[in-house]
Amino acid sequence: MRIPEKLVLTAIEAAPKLVKLAARNDENSLTLDGHEPRLHFASGSEANIWLDVDFSTYVNKSHPEIEVQLPTFQPRRGMLNDLCQAAHLCEHLDNLDGFIRPVNIQDGDITEENKDVNKFFASLNNTTKHVMSGLTDLSQLDSVIRMAEIVAGGRLEDNPIISFITCAVKSPLQLVDDTTQKLIEIARRGIPLVMSSSPQGGSTAPITEDGMVAQINAEILCGVALTQLVRKGTPVLYGSVPTRARMDDLNESYGAAEFNQYNVDCVQMARFYGLPCYSTAGVADTKVPGIQASVEKMFSHILVSLSGPHYLHYAFGLLERTNTFCPIQAVLDDAHIEMVKSFLREPNIGPREVSSSLEQVKQVMNSTHKLYVRYVRPKLHAGEITPPYPFESSDMSDEVLLKASRRLAELLSLPVEHLSKDTTKKIYNDIPGLLRRLNIHDQEK
Repeated sequence: MRIPEKLVLTAIEAAPKLVKLAARNDENSLTLDGHEPRLHFASGSEANIWLDVDFSTYVNKSHPEIEVQLPTFQPRRGMLNDLCQAAHLCEHLDNLDGFIRPVNIQDGDITEENKDVNKFFASLNNTTKHVMSGLTDLSQLDSVIRMAEIVAGGRLEDNPIISFITCAVKSPLQLVDDTTQKLIEIARRGIPLVMSSSPQGGSTAPITEDGMVAQINAEILCGVALTQLVRKGTPVLYGSVPTRARMDDLNESYGAAEFNQYNVDCVQMARFYGLPCYSTAGVADTKVPGIQASVEKMFSHILVSLSGPHYLHYAFGLLERTNTFCPIQAVLDDAHIEMVKSFLREPNIGPREVSSSLEQVKQVMNSTHKLYVRYVRPKLHAGEITPPYPFESSDMSDEVLLKASRRLAELLSLPVEHLSKDTTKKIYNDIPGLLRRLNIHDQEK
């Protein structure tokens, strides 16, 4: 079928250019303005594998007096407790602005019928930041909305502390029945949603930039038009998640240069339409933290961030494409994103600042030491100066992962503002399918 151009343009005009993603703590609420490239970073993916990192002490055979601590990696299936821990960690990561569940819950007592209510409750109970997720079972939509309204204390449409990701498209250019039905029902309720499309250049989309962008733009705009036909004014994000196929095994390659080219181009399309953009960066192809992971992640974080998206997901902890989540890698990513945010920060330059700088130059040149050190401290205290890399090694050993592990333990030791006892009780009374072991107030008895 074909959608008339006029209908698509009318839908784009009707779609809100400013979308609020609220949060339990209002200070964590986000405003996405399609005409203002203010960037927010989020987690994401729902990876199947959780990667634990332990450290063992090894002795140098040639020099027994030398001992080093080296990491060992244990991949395993993600569980409900891991999702709680991920939300707990993300609550305290300074540079994470929104929470998208980074791990798929695969416990034996999790079913298709109860998965949605349990993953949303685990998330809302362990972070006060905005919670975004996909919906597994359409029949659970009203239960999830009711839960969020109990937490928000009112209509979710007025205070959207949660939002949804809808992957309605099967590339190339096909709508999938069940996910399209989810998109329609979410739109009917006026809840913010992402119209996400993720074609793979070289397999389900052309590998060239122009071909990729033409196809993904058509797929996303189809979803945008559908949301506005269902309910005019539905808050919808332009969800560009393009990747490139590896030519040897057809797996997705997030470390390829084309991945960044596709995403930069899609951000520009969203900005052309004035739609808030949900974009992608910060994924590594390698299975474990290390040099390759840092290079691939920073490469995309910098390039895609400079293009001006509004909501950058996949940004924390993802390895092995999007198959693995590692909490230590998320801690490292938080430090890297702090550097990117510092790089993107708009300089404060005006007549007062220029006059102050000229006065500094005069005073320093009239001194014997000719140094500006005395003027640095106020800028450091004001947070205007980028701090040193927090995990740098102090000697010849590689301490990065070990220091990140210690930082992870510090963050997880910090308290979390769980839902109150009364709110939790009301949720359990009203929402079927919640597992009792998630109720921390029961555990306190």
